[in-house]
Amino acid sequence: MSVSELWYQSSGTLGATPVLLLHGLTGDATTWQEVAPLLAERAWLHTVDLRGHGASPWPGEYSFELMRDDVVALLDRLELDRVVLVGHSLGGVVSYLLAQAHPERVAGIVLEEPPPPRPLERTVGPRPDAPLSYDWDVRPAIVGQLVAPDPRWWAALADITAPALVVGGAHSHLPQDQLAEMAALMPRGRYLALDADHGVHAALPAEFAAAVHGFLDEHGL
Repeated sequence: MSVSELWYQSSGTLGATPVLLLHGLTGDATTWQEVAPLLAERAWLHTVDLRGHGASPWPGEYSFELMRDDVVALLDRLELDRVVLVGHSLGGVVSYLLAQAHPERVAGIVLEEPPPPRPLERTVGPRPDAPLSYDWDVRPAIVGQLVAPDPRWWAALADITAPALVVGGAHSHLPQDQLAEMAALMPRGRYLALDADHGVHAALPAEFAAAVHGFLDEHGL
């Protein structure tokens, strides 16, 4: 796969703060359809399909690290030196890995319900009978990394220099105490809980957009 082939769509104001939206596992860029217009009011917005999802290539080889590297290549393709990353779940992990590995490319990160880099109890589950909008092979690959994440990822949260907002869903299956701890480990991190489940931006698009706008304003982004 050529990593330059990731599908993306741009909206908003050219020259404004560049913001990338990275979706969750088995999702795609359409999961942002309610909140994207609200964020585009003050940003140069790029919604992305990660590898194995939606209109991007399905190469059969998947990991958080490969997805991180794909996004870096997309930044190069778009000639974006520094961006704000807004990542949901899977996209949140991709975002904090990118901030760890390439701090010079990240002006800020908003991590919505990111699975913490601690071993989680997850199963792949049966494959649905219906046609899928993602490559089924991506699911066992990513679930495997959730069950046994690289232990270096947790410690490296302390190395993230960019301002960070961790948005949790108060009714989510993810351990909110660990999300709060993630935010506390990042030197410029903050945790915010909203009254939602795992899909915060889908359930509360206006509230989520307001939180992102407040974050951008707070840090002059």
